Amino acid sequence: MKNRPLARLAGLALVAVLACPLLAGAAAAESVDEILARNYETKGGLAKLQAVRSARMTGKMMMGQGLEAPFVLVWARPDKVRTEFTFQGMTGIQAYDGAVGWQVMPFLGKTEPETMGEEELKSVREMGEDALEGPLVGWREKGHTVELTGEEEVEGTPAWRLRVTKKNGDVSTVWLDKESALEFKAEGKRTVRGQEMEFETAIGDYKEVGGLLLAHSIESRPKGAPQGQVILLETIELDPEVPEATFSMPPPKPAAAAPAAGG
Repeated sequence: MKNRPLARLAGLALVAVLACPLLAGAAAAESVDEILARNYETKGGLAKLQAVRSARMTGKMMMGQGLEAPFVLVWARPDKVRTEFTFQGMTGIQAYDGAVGWQVMPFLGKTEPETMGEEELKSVREMGEDALEGPLVGWREKGHTVELTGEEEVEGTPAWRLRVTKKNGDVSTVWLDKESALEFKAEGKRTVRGQEMEFETAIGDYKEVGGLLLAHSIESRPKGAPQGQVILLETIELDPEVPEATFSMPPPKPAAAAPAAGG
């Protein structure tokens, strides 16, 4: 099996990357199911993937120019997620409890929890849904569609090309290695500061964790750019105990009492 080097968390996205709208013919739909059945089998089996209820991932984000940000991502089904990342001695938080997305961004002078804007919320929702298994696992139940659009050689690797239309309307292309049936590349669009940008993602360094084969290296960059953001996972813990409060937005701290007059 081939390992493929190197995707934004929330970016942190972890972030990379499916179901067939009305395909032109049942044979094509069967082909998608057969390919994805191989993908699940290689990863350890669909039942085992879907049996995982929570995960804790630790690693670091590499942001170019020697900049690194250690992070811890905690996830729980169906879509709860919390990421803590440290940069320049400060720790930021982005979290989603299944209903509310919130964050703490001390790098921006925001040290108290606040609800997210729409752009950040969309990103963290995706992370909550796809943090461990990606959109290919259980795509029908998630409301996505996947279409097999061809076969081609990508960077010397014979691959299947899948077109993925998510429930929210986002469309991406994912390539699966024909030898292993594992995804190793994806392309799609993302809104960054109100502007739509095309991104490409490389997925690789698959390692066995608790009987599952999971990617430990993800690189996402603007399409055509020489470099982007690399996420390197060092550990993945499956089914840790995760209190519900982990994902909930903390209440605001009470205001400090004013000093007594004449004190």
